[in-house]
Formats: sequence, structure tokens, C-alpha cells
Amino acid sequence: MTLAQAVREGRRFWASEEGAALWQAQRACLGPLCESRFGLHSLQLGMAARLTDMCPIRHALTWSPTRALAEDASALVCDPGALPLPDESLDLVLVHHLLEVVPNAHHLMREAARVTRDDGLLVVMGWNPFGADALGHLAPARRRRWPCKGHWRRTGRLREWLAFVDFEIERVDYCGFRLPGGQVHNLGLETLGRRYNLPVGGCYLIVARRKQAPIQPARTLFQRDAVTGNSWLGPAALHQGERSRRETHARDDRMTEVD
Repeated sequence: MTLAQAVREGRRFWASEEGAALWQAQRACLGPLCESRFGLHSLQLGMAARLTDMCPIRHALTWSPTRALAEDASALVCDPGALPLPDESLDLVLVHHLLEVVPNAHHLMREAARVTRDDGLLVVMGWNPFGADALGHLAPARRRRWPCKGHWRRTGRLREWLAFVDFEIERVDYCGFRLPGGQVHNLGLETLGRRYNLPVGGCYLIVARRKQAPIQPARTLFQRDAVTGNSWLGPAALHQGERSRRETHARDDRMTEVD
């Protein structure tokens, strides 16, 4: 299955009643994160309608594998494993259910991390292999239908991929709660699952940031000398300092005897 074919099938799913209900649940989960993000540029890599439209970031890019599938003139038409964007140029990157169907998912993750700014956010949404749809995904008949196609990955595996590109997971949220075989739009289950962040939702939302190198406080010349035992004045200064300390101790002892 080509990537263009996967995108067409994915768009049909997200346009269906089930897909639209799940999209609304994901939008509610992503909303508090997006509403507080400011910046100049964002990018959504996926097949569904734009989820970042509530974000105050000025320029929002979408993606398409071919020009024929581009839904607007500003869509980024490219291989998702080789984004034609400068390093650290985006304030928010959302990878929405695309890791499951691209041929080289780790290349996509590397590129998404590369174009994310140091103070930006990398958000990954995917199907939860431990959610209500997990049994359906394992059934051979279901695997031929969307969204069960593709390779579902656990969050622990994505944590390893993110660590390889110097990103760390800040939080993992779950959404799309339902009983096996039940309807997606179950307000009671969604409220309960979101409140306690139960890891059995149909989808997960990973928020990752670039790792920051620990800042070492700069030591002054005299602090370095005290730690290393060296002095820029040489052995004479060390000898003079030791003699001064002995004289101080002797004077203190004499004062104690007088008292």
C-alpha cells in the first residue's frame, strides 16, 4: 500500500461518523495544550482535518504526500521522512496517526524532531495497542480495514525513539474511551477516562520537548584553585597560606589561655 493510498483511506475514515467522533475527542484532549502555545509556525503531519486550528500560532502548515491530495495551497507536499524545512524552525509539530502507515517511521520521527525548535513542542498521536480496539486490531479480518491497518506502537517504544533524537516525553494523555465494540462518543466513559488518565483509551497523545543540557555554574579562578589544590602564584603562595593558618590557630590558642 502506497502512502497516497493510505492517506486516501485514512481521510475516508476520519470523515466517517466514527472518525469524526474520535476527532472531537482528540480535539478536546489537545485543546488545553494548543490554546496556550504561541509562536510563528506549526505543522500537522497526518490525514485528518487540522486539529491545531485553536492554536494562536500564526502560520499553520498542513502536509500531503502528493499535490493531487493537497487540501490547500499552503500544504507541504513531500516525503514525510525528508521535510524541506530548516532545522528548529517550528514552534509546534503534530504527528497525527501517521507513524503507523509510513514505510520508515523512525525517519519521520527524526525529521519531526529536527524541525522542532528548542523551546517548541513535538506532539505524537497514535493508536493505543492496549486500548479497546486492541483485540479488533489483532483479528485478521479487522487488520484489512482502517484504522486497524499499519503498525501500532506502544508509548514505551516511542519514548526510546524520542530519546535517540534528544527529546524526552513530558506527558502522555489518553482519549477515545469506549467499551470493546461500543460507540466512540461515550461522554461518561470519556470524562472518567480523561479525569484519571486511564491507559486504556483508544488513542494516546504524547507531548515531548527537546532535552536541555544541564548548566554548570562557572567557577572563579580562586574557586578552581581551592578544588584542584593549585594556585596561580605557585608553591610559594601555598606555603605562605599554610603558615598564615598556623599563626592564626596559635593566636587563638593564646587568647583561650588568657581567658
